[in-house]
Amino acid sequence: MSDITKSIELLKNQKWVDLSHNIHEGIPYFQSFRPMKEETLMTVKENGFFAKEYQLVTQYGTHIDAPIHFVEDSLSVDQLPIKNFLLPLIVINKEKEVIKNSDYSLTVKDINNFEDEYGIIPENSFVAFASGWSKRWNNPTSFYNTGSDGQAHTPGWSIGALQFLHEKRNVTAIGHETLDTDSAIDCKKNSGLIGELYWLQQEKFQIEVLNHLTELPAIGGAISIGVPKVEGAPGFNVRAIAIVPKN
Repeated sequence: MSDITKSIELLKNQKWVDLSHNIHEGIPYFQSFRPMKEETLMTVKENGFFAKEYQLVTQYGTHIDAPIHFVEDSLSVDQLPIKNFLLPLIVINKEKEVIKNSDYSLTVKDINNFEDEYGIIPENSFVAFASGWSKRWNNPTSFYNTGSDGQAHTPGWSIGALQFLHEKRNVTAIGHETLDTDSAIDCKKNSGLIGELYWLQQEKFQIEVLNHLTELPAIGGAISIGVPKVEGAPGFNVRAIAIVPKN
């Protein structure tokens, strides 16, 4: 038995957690886009096989953002290194803080506190911000969390935290449960998603609208990301899976 075969056997005996949401036309989505449409083209009864046509924006449901999503002439989905779709998984859980403050931004201090407890975040890893926001998924009004003044209140990464993860820890990718990298309040204050822009400018990618992050251990796991190879795509819906120790 080869080392690769042994590794597969080891991984199969761990706990596997689906980090992707099911997608359909009723899910929350970025409001500049349109919900997914689907049409049945063929059925087994009438045509001998079943086929459907789907129309959906590249950033829909649990999805990957490639650098070209914000940066012209940068890497598209099909150009990302395939080795980066299997990475060590680090999970920073701030659900308690987000429950108290929907506008919460994960900070450098949060990362420092995490490292004091769990050790230095290794380079070439995937760092996820677990906010618990995905628990609102089945209630789009709660997921958007828009106030009477039209201002949304959703958590996100601070620009300082993103700079630290790139410049000091050289992590490969980040992920979160919300539709945006930045908190909604920071987006308004900064007149744009400056955190997301910064991250994608580094030719790194992110996974948005992840699920079940608060169920994962802080360290010791891995993330596997199934990414369609669509030429020139700025992003696409993905199947993200966490593999974590059974105990």
